[in-house]
Amino acid sequence: MPRRNPARRAALADAAIGLLAAEGIHGLTHRAVEGAAGLPTGTAANYFSSREELLVAAAERAVSLHLADVERIDRAVDVGSSSNPLAELITVSLQEAVTASRERYLAIFELQLEARRRPVLAATLARLGSVASAITADEHRTLGLSVPPDAIPTLVTLYGGVLFTLVTGPGGVERDAIRRLAHAIVRGAVDAHPGGP
Repeated sequence: MPRRNPARRAALADAAIGLLAAEGIHGLTHRAVEGAAGLPTGTAANYFSSREELLVAAAERAVSLHLADVERIDRAVDVGSSSNPLAELITVSLQEAVTASRERYLAIFELQLEARRRPVLAATLARLGSVASAITADEHRTLGLSVPPDAIPTLVTLYGGVLFTLVTGPGGVERDAIRRLAHAIVRGAVDAHPGGP
């Protein structure tokens, strides 16, 4: 029977995220995760009976942390003081992704590539992506952002492309450059779906 200690499960998933970012999918083993988490041999198998379960747990944890960041950023950014509040939110999100959260997004990209070969992981990521899109739309409504609902999938796709480019690049991107990209994302999504702001 799988163990139920949420803190230990999260520690194992966090260690898996770190390994995915540092070593890629081939560096992810139960033993490597235990070592990275500083836990005894056999602990990971008590929580995740297969490598696939470990991958799914890493995906769920990474998306959960991403959604928590979205909520925190939405609360922290003063959308009323910006001429383009959505671009400002995206700027802050991208800035954090290429600095403090870079490891997590590198892991997510590894998981997305592996999902092409693992239907269970693909289904998990698709479900998590749907949840993230719904939360994004809800956050936009809550913040009073006038983005047409049908523009949100385009917005998410453009954001994802920029995110991939920045996170996998050499780093050191200036905030002004990120801000210009954020404005281009918003402009591109809204222009592709007339009827919005």
